[in-house]
Amino acid sequence: MKDANNQEISGSNAQSLELIELALHQFRCLADDPLATADAALAASPELVMGHILRAWLHLLSTEAPAVAIARDAATTARSLPRNERETLHLRAIEQLCAGRWRAAGRTLEDLSIAYPHDSLALQAGQQIDFFTGDTRMLRDRLARAMLHWTPDRSGYHAVLGMYAFGLEENGDYANAERLGRTAVELQPRDSWAQHAVAHVMEMQGRREEGIRWMRDNAGWQRDSFLAVHNWWHLALYHLELGDYDEVLRLFDGPIDGHGSLLHMELLDACALLWRLQLRGVDVGDRWHSLAERWAPSATSSHYAFNDLHAALAFTCAGREELLEELLAAQIAAERREDDNALFTREVGTPATRALVAFQAGDYARCVRLLRPIRSHAHRFGGSHAQRDLLDQTLIAAARRSGETALAQALESERRLLAEQRSAVA
Repeated sequence: MKDANNQEISGSNAQSLELIELALHQFRCLADDPLATADAALAASPELVMGHILRAWLHLLSTEAPAVAIARDAATTARSLPRNERETLHLRAIEQLCAGRWRAAGRTLEDLSIAYPHDSLALQAGQQIDFFTGDTRMLRDRLARAMLHWTPDRSGYHAVLGMYAFGLEENGDYANAERLGRTAVELQPRDSWAQHAVAHVMEMQGRREEGIRWMRDNAGWQRDSFLAVHNWWHLALYHLELGDYDEVLRLFDGPIDGHGSLLHMELLDACALLWRLQLRGVDVGDRWHSLAERWAPSATSSHYAFNDLHAALAFTCAGREELLEELLAAQIAAERREDDNALFTREVGTPATRALVAFQAGDYARCVRLLRPIRSHAHRFGGSHAQRDLLDQTLIAAARRSGETALAQALESERRLLAEQRSAVA
């Protein structure tokens, strides 16, 4: 049988095809529960290869170490079933990512998207890997290569526009990013990634009041979205830059962290927000303690360097020295492994983590020494420009507190000019 974009779906029947289409739609919107829907599709047809593939991607893209075993099992099951070339390429990429070969998985999905440009799952998983590996150019170009093959009548067209919008934003094309992101949200108000792409544009251009209206007036991302915490984080950043710290703390205690999430992607948003507040001298009370407890089970995994940085923030700010020592030891072990995270950790993760720990300990000069050499390649351990700005903000604060006034002034001048240039982009 074939899906709505005329792609062969191995092992499907009418019921499972309808359900896997729904699961893929949910994933494109980052809404509802695509995993449960994929499981329902597999219950209707256990031979549904794309069901096993989607289950694998949903776990792997969480960037959490325990998810790898689940994804590997799903891929093993799919390998035992009759399948087509497109599905085989998905499995190759899944197996590469399970082995810690993030960049190889991205390249396999790149080849898949060239051969099968209407496979929205390959584009979405590929862009997420580009994001995790800090491949800014591919965030845009992966989608640019497929765009000419997509027309408004295609299932998932809104998501392709939204993904391309984010890639354009991360490459500084703010006008086109905003235009496409807005169009995507008009087509599908629940498209949380497109909503998020426009939020990034407004953050980069310093359009805080507009950003607040954009996030408040469009409620589609606020309902049953598993990107909701990150989008609430973006709203909080606007209030943070406006100096409305009471509102930032209200958002933190409410939709950002009030539900006590255990998901790494949500924990790191919470940590990043508290750290930014502390840099501004805001008393955050005992909020770090709960975050440290929730990070604790992952202290020794060192699965993904970007996550480790934020876990270390929680441990050091909560005074959990035993967990911090476990994490730092795990980073040393991670650097010796033969996978891509060894590079992420060695090149950026370890020095960035130790720099922020030094800052919290009051050793601002050491923080400066550790952060300055990695500024130009910090993207190599993932995240967006907005997320990695935490490192630049910390460097400026450390330079100021260590008495390196000239450096602090130079960095602030650089930052001010860049902000003016971004805001001037039509």
